[in-house]
Amino acid sequence: MACARPTVRVANWLLHALLIVAAAVVPQAHADAQLDDTGFAAVLEALAGKKFSARTKAVAEIQASGHAQAAAVLDAALQGKFYRLKSDRRLVIVGDATGSGELPVVDAISGADVTNAKQSALRKVRTNNRLRKLLRGALAGLRLADSNPQIRLEAAQELLGTPSAESARLLRDALGNEIDDGVREAMQIGLASIDIASGNPTQRLQAIGALKDSLRQEVRALLENTTNDESAQPQVRTAAREALADIEARLSVYEQLNNLYFGISLGSVLLLAAIGLAITFGVMGVINMAHGEMVMLGAYTTYVVQQLLPQHIEWSLLIALPAAFLVAATVGIAIERGVIRFLYGRPLETLLATFGISLILQQAVRSIFSPLNRSVITPQWMSGTLEINPALALTYNRLYIIAFALIVLIALVVLLRYSRFGLEVRAVTQNRAMASAMGIRTARVDAMTFGLGSGIAGLAGVALSQLTNVGPNMGQAYIVDSFMVVVFGGVGNLLGTFMGAMTLGIANKFLEPAAGAVLAKIIVLIFIILFIQRRPRGLFAQSGRSAEL
Repeated sequence: MACARPTVRVANWLLHALLIVAAAVVPQAHADAQLDDTGFAAVLEALAGKKFSARTKAVAEIQASGHAQAAAVLDAALQGKFYRLKSDRRLVIVGDATGSGELPVVDAISGADVTNAKQSALRKVRTNNRLRKLLRGALAGLRLADSNPQIRLEAAQELLGTPSAESARLLRDALGNEIDDGVREAMQIGLASIDIASGNPTQRLQAIGALKDSLRQEVRALLENTTNDESAQPQVRTAAREALADIEARLSVYEQLNNLYFGISLGSVLLLAAIGLAITFGVMGVINMAHGEMVMLGAYTTYVVQQLLPQHIEWSLLIALPAAFLVAATVGIAIERGVIRFLYGRPLETLLATFGISLILQQAVRSIFSPLNRSVITPQWMSGTLEINPALALTYNRLYIIAFALIVLIALVVLLRYSRFGLEVRAVTQNRAMASAMGIRTARVDAMTFGLGSGIAGLAGVALSQLTNVGPNMGQAYIVDSFMVVVFGGVGNLLGTFMGAMTLGIANKFLEPAAGAVLAKIIVLIFIILFIQRRPRGLFAQSGRSAEL
């Protein structure tokens, strides 16, 4: 027992000693990991000193300091904006000159604004090329460890443009801790771009293998340079050529998908523009040449709503949709009641009359809004793109237009199939005389149908305002295409109108890159002429007794 007591005392003494040492070491380790303002100021003084060895050490210490101003100081020293005030020898960061010729001055340690000073009150902390190289690497290392993925991505892309052994080391160090897929890809491409420029054939082949799955433009440029590099080994050039061919093949596929997307979006606009025309043409047999002006009125309604509500641009489109429908529908009903109802059964006269109305509406818009095109602001929620990969990006405005066109089509199908109004429209479409004999007020159905078709054209104008400028002649660009859609799909058939709009929209976008916009339209028109020679009633022929008339 006597021997045990000294042993216990020794153990307690050792335990206390370990705790004391740990208490001293932990704060010191924390201080090493993150310098306070006093320690950071001392390191900055070394950076501003004259000894190159001390300045080199200071760059490394600033990078490892964890201080909030570390990146700002390194960037300022690299950009030549690191200065010392002559008055109190304070180290500062300066900005660009103001209108008065003075420079805004920020404290290098705290980041707080100090004052504006003239150039004569400042002494520049000069750097040489060797120090700039160290500063660039340290700054890149800090940015690669930043909590913001966008900053890390930008840092990786900057290193991609300046390949070096130091860049490779920084990228390899950061790659092990990276969790963002986009940043990891950029880092891997950066490492491969450095390896592909080395003289080691094995290393170059491995780099080509890592790059062949990427669709980025800079990767294609690297592989192209490798294929044209006369000093490269034959197997390296062959591998680069094969990888480039594989990338080009995949890019071609994505280009076709991009054309398909643009074709569907164009088809959605044509669907909105033609669907109302299909209804009015199918019910009343009226060739309405003023239908394009209903599209124009919807677009101008969107412009007016944004002018009235400049502080609520994000909500303006949601307000413009019902407003454009009501404006276009009201004008359509007025045209039907005032002109067209006197010309039923005389299609040539309705064509001429509505053509004159279209000219009147165009001139009215020119008188009110001037002949100049007007631009409609796209809300923030419709701006930007959905990037699938570097070769395929879907713009949000076209995505919303595609979805909106489908919603309108579904709503119209439900209205015509499950409502009393829809039943009356279908009855008048199939046999006007029998519908009238059954007590359906055909004149009222005609007016409401014409208003419905015109209102939907107004909705097309709202959608179109997000793709192009609003002008007095914008409707004329879609009236011919709308008639082609109706004739191709089948008069009065919504499914036919949908299929016709999508077919013509996609065909136009696939033909335009090879034939040009004008020739593509001519080719499509020739195709429709040949098609209706074989199927005069379109893809989906109208059913009912009126189809035989």
